[in-house]
Amino acid sequence: MSTILAIETSTELASAALLHNGELIARESAGAQTHSDSILPMIQQLLAEAGIALARCDALAFGVGPGSFTGVRTACGVVQGLAFGIDRPVVPVVTLEAAAQAARALQADADEVLAILDARMGEVYWARYRARTDGGWDELAAPTLSVAAEVVTAARPVACGNGLGAYAAHFTPAFCAAEFAAALPQGMPHARHVASLGQYHFAHGRALPAQDAQPLYLRNKVALTTAEREVRDAGKAGA
Repeated sequence: MSTILAIETSTELASAALLHNGELIARESAGAQTHSDSILPMIQQLLAEAGIALARCDALAFGVGPGSFTGVRTACGVVQGLAFGIDRPVVPVVTLEAAAQAARALQADADEVLAILDARMGEVYWARYRARTDGGWDELAAPTLSVAAEVVTAARPVACGNGLGAYAAHFTPAFCAAEFAAALPQGMPHARHVASLGQYHFAHGRALPAQDAQPLYLRNKVALTTAEREVRDAGKAGA
């Protein structure tokens, strides 16, 4: 069984995980000033706890996005640097797929999952997945950036992610009860889910040379102008 080191920094929580000899250990941090301050010490702690050197890893997995612009760049840069140093491949894992994996960990019968993550600026990242019998996921709706009202909720999936709470005016309890089999806002991408999916994708030949790792961005613009913020805030007040 392959040994996978994984990191996930696309949200406000930075996390790292190591899957070795079938055992998964993880660390997380929400208190550091930046994720780049905390991720390398967490990796060192994991390797020390497992008693292995970084070079024992078969591949390095990372949350490729979508998510925080700075966060996904951090993850990509860190795994590239480490992978170059030990001549190992990298495995990009879509953060929405990792959120779906989190939902399945919370609810074993979550066979179809709609992952909805807060994209800020009045929008969400979302995608829909169906669980495979071999532990992976089939993508039913590709990662998309839209306003909450444009999320497609076909087939009453289990919904997960912090977008449910961030846009609670749309994802009300009544809406969730009508559209979703269950709503799991705590189902969020974490390095432990990136590690398990990384191992799955690695086994299926989806690793990349370190130099080919690129963040997944769905938005070119990362901030609103003052005028756009005023329009957004006026709309919220009117609602």
